[in-house]
Amino acid sequence: MIHQEPSVNVLGAPLTPCSSDPMTGFFRDGHCNTCYEDQGNHTVCAVMTAEFLAFSAYVGNDLSTPQPDFAFPGLKPGDRWCLCAARFLQAHDEGCAPRVDLSATHQRALNVVPLRVLKACAL
Repeated sequence: MIHQEPSVNVLGAPLTPCSSDPMTGFFRDGHCNTCYEDQGNHTVCAVMTAEFLAFSAYVGNDLSTPQPDFAFPGLKPGDRWCLCAARFLQAHDEGCAPRVDLSATHQRALNVVPLRVLKACAL
């Protein structure tokens, strides 16, 4: 049985929605909610940029190409998406991190990404 972690953001407040168009989140509920089964830690609400999408494809996760079999529309610059915390940190370290919505980023992201890094990339 999957037990969702409490919906709390990195600022200690209730988690706000990230995106419903496209629908995002591990649970596809529009929030960066998470649980133990979310091994990718899809908790960082980020606004896609062309630079980040190119970086993600380069490192093996093409987020731009639609995958109809998985009801995935493909992302474009400006879309908001719940990213894996480790991929966000990797992009930050490479100088191409997207902007982050702190109110919609789950507190579990802090297990991977320091709050100062998230704040530096905040909208």
